[in-house]
Amino acid sequence: MKKVFCFGELLLRFSPNLKKQWIQEHNMPVFIGGAELNVGKALANWGIPVKYCTALPDHYLSKEIMESLQEEGIDTSAILLSGERIGTYTLPMGADLKNAGVIYDRAYSSFSFLKTGMINWEQVLEGYDWFHFTAISPSLNPNIVAVCEEALQFATKKGMTISVDLNYRAKLWQYGKKPVEVMPALAKYCHVIMGNIWSAHQLLGTQLDPALNEPCEKEFYIAQAENVAKEILTTYPVCTTVANTFRFSEGDAVRYYATLTNHERHVVCKEHFTDIVTDKVGSGDCFMGGLIYGTLQPDYTIEQVINFAASAAFGKLQEVGDYTKQSIQIIKSRY
Repeated sequence: MKKVFCFGELLLRFSPNLKKQWIQEHNMPVFIGGAELNVGKALANWGIPVKYCTALPDHYLSKEIMESLQEEGIDTSAILLSGERIGTYTLPMGADLKNAGVIYDRAYSSFSFLKTGMINWEQVLEGYDWFHFTAISPSLNPNIVAVCEEALQFATKKGMTISVDLNYRAKLWQYGKKPVEVMPALAKYCHVIMGNIWSAHQLLGTQLDPALNEPCEKEFYIAQAENVAKEILTTYPVCTTVANTFRFSEGDAVRYYATLTNHERHVVCKEHFTDIVTDKVGSGDCFMGGLIYGTLQPDYTIEQVINFAASAAFGKLQEVGDYTKQSIQIIKSRY
């Protein structure tokens, strides 16, 4: 069975109930997450062997976190115990990470102090087939960019499939570099690139039709996704697969669909709609996990891959917390 290695920062999410309810009740839920860990947890839940690599301080909270991950079937042997704090962010329940209300507290975290040479990539990657990271890590500082490239070079040398989620977090790019000055050099290593037509423009500098600044018909979005995917496939010769997601809010409701493009085909999944959303955090990570899971199934067609990923992401909107606990059967029942 193929094994997946996920690299990125573990975060604690504080989710207060606003209007001072969290103050009055002296209570604020805390969730263990982080984009790459959410992917790993989804895959482990679906029976894929996963190893997770991050940096955590050497104290009892970290040890309890690691024990919890091990209980969920995740190999934590690549976690580096160093530094002094775990990064956090605050986001009210049900809100979106792209929402301006997110409060990051990640400065001086253990992960942010990583430097090249601190992780023995030759050792920790041994026996693993797929390497996954996101654009969140390179947004932190130049040292993390260098660590990401170091990891990608080792993963390439080992013949691993490499995937990236083009997560764009404007609040995190604060060290004097624009995303398009950083991400293309990392994307050149990637076989699978997932994001959307807007994040690809922000992070990779792909073309963005000015008409997309206004609401458009679904057929137009799908056509633009194909154009962007083909531009990426042409620009990055190693890349074989590009996924684009579309999640539109309509009041409290959400409309969701996605596309998957390779050198031969461009396919669209079944469209999903719900007027009730429990928690938006981790939906994109769940999609990425579904994309990896589907790609690893030797009998899945390209249509089955994109429908599994989109159905998983859509289902995550109804789950509390950062990661999914959906079964494979539940996910398949939606398409």
